[in-house]
Amino acid sequence: MKKIAILLTAIAMIACTNTQKKGEDMNSTLKLTQEWDKIFPKSDKVEHQKVTFKNRYGITLAADLYTPKNINGKASAIAVGGPFGAVKEQSSGLYAQTLAERGFVTLAFDPSYTGESGGEPRNMASPDINTEDFSAAVDFLGSLDNVDREKIGILGICGWGGFALNAAISDTRIKAVATSTMYDMTRVMANGYEIDMKQNANGSYDRKAPQTAEDRYQMKKGMNEARWEASKNGYADLLPANNLRKEQFTDETPQFIKEYSDFYTTKRGFHPRAVNSNPDGSWATTSAISLVNMPILQYASENRTPALLIHGEKAHSRYFSEDAFKALGNDNKELYIVPGATHVDLYDNKAGVIPYDKLESFFKENLK
Repeated sequence: MKKIAILLTAIAMIACTNTQKKGEDMNSTLKLTQEWDKIFPKSDKVEHQKVTFKNRYGITLAADLYTPKNINGKASAIAVGGPFGAVKEQSSGLYAQTLAERGFVTLAFDPSYTGESGGEPRNMASPDINTEDFSAAVDFLGSLDNVDREKIGILGICGWGGFALNAAISDTRIKAVATSTMYDMTRVMANGYEIDMKQNANGSYDRKAPQTAEDRYQMKKGMNEARWEASKNGYADLLPANNLRKEQFTDETPQFIKEYSDFYTTKRGFHPRAVNSNPDGSWATTSAISLVNMPILQYASENRTPALLIHGEKAHSRYFSEDAFKALGNDNKELYIVPGATHVDLYDNKAGVIPYDKLESFFKENLK
């Protein structure tokens, strides 16, 4: 189990506590915070409201709906999710509000089992359900009177970039898909990081071989053995807290872990409901089982949805977007590399490098 915890925390995707009482039905008792508790200021150019909707598994999702002021007729719409372990009050909300300022109806949602959304046990991940969350968001947007359901796109950040691509491949209603600083969570869980942990002087990372079949077997063995105890507690047992605190850093701590820490554990990006911000717990002990064994993007060659993949030049995760771009079968696709940017530089606009103009032009061109 220690190895599993180390892998998950090295990905910098864990650490969350849950104030929901055991046995409480979150689908029927969602309590949404009404005050503005985002990490970014509220825009005076858009209308904002909290909304809820269900996915096809019956889980109620909580979301922020951003609508341009003085909207006329039916508009194009974009559903936004991610990063993996974050909440809508962080990066996805920032992207959503900014794109709403540019004329789109946007929806930033908390994925199933996290944030203000329903689903028990808490802090559970699923490649199927997390992909479905995007399609459910499309369902909701398409039900709105001011949205043209033939002009709906999606945007995934970090781990939700992989799920966004997966949704676009399977859901033909999605007319455009964009990703920012994308991760394929099923790939990183099954193969570990396919890079050396030490960053080169020029900011790049060397590629290395993925985990072996024996590595994966031992990891699955540990997670499945944990089910015996977890099953006694409704699978609510959590892995230990993360390693994103500066006081835990050593000379061996990878640079990108320090970058995650600078976002999630400081005033810059901290949010108490975010998995990656709270140090007192983490993902459920059984959460990663399906991520290891059910890879997404297996049918990338069949994709017909226009795609824009954005990544930082110096991001440790850059290879995810590069490989996904090559795998996508459609001609209408673009890999856009942001000069000098790291993975976390695209979480917020502290560095001023999020290419909003590129996103705006991409969606306007393909949602028409």
